[in-house]
Amino acid sequence: MPNTTVETLETPVSRADCGSTQLCADEPSDCDPSQAGSCFFLSARQTSGRNFEFGLSGESTGYLSASLSLDATAGGNDTTYVCANNNGNVQFFGAVLNNGQLTLTELNVNSVKGRVDGNRIQCTFAATVPDQVTRAQGFSISVSTGPFNATSGELGSPTAAIRTPVVNLANPNATVTNEVTTTTTTAAPTTSHAVTLQQSLTHALLVTVGVLGLAML
Repeated sequence: MPNTTVETLETPVSRADCGSTQLCADEPSDCDPSQAGSCFFLSARQTSGRNFEFGLSGESTGYLSASLSLDATAGGNDTTYVCANNNGNVQFFGAVLNNGQLTLTELNVNSVKGRVDGNRIQCTFAATVPDQVTRAQGFSISVSTGPFNATSGELGSPTAAIRTPVVNLANPNATVTNEVTTTTTTAAPTTSHAVTLQQSLTHALLVTVGVLGLAML
């Protein structure tokens, strides 16, 4: 039976078992959530079938969430686990993410533990992930942050810090890449191309003016 009562997380979320017994996604790469410094992190450890234990850690003044998408496109009724900072304590929500908005729903989750240290939110929980018909445990993972209104319980729109291609949650050695970072780094050359083009056009214009000036002499 679902039980989202949050107990105190005594041991910090750690990357100690990444690649051996748990799959990990992180930003920046290889960051350790048990140490000081900004680090977004999600771990998934299969216990049996569709049952997994998750660890989630990141910096937010509102909430931290982990979404599981059945395909490579995030935001299409994706199962989402939310750990919010409610006045220094973790409050857990089950939700679905659709078109950039979170709608609360009951998920099959239990054994929730959490802690808040400044802006760092950490939580662990056991969950039964959605059934996959076409591929076992294949999901695109998103770790996001967003605002949380502790008075109304309203969750604002999420902003992704990590978004991965479809990966097998049951395979601790699966290659996990952060497409949010990839998109950001590959966009940079566009600016230099634009500057080069502008310089080329300026040079061509000066040459044309010079030629016309000589013709008028």
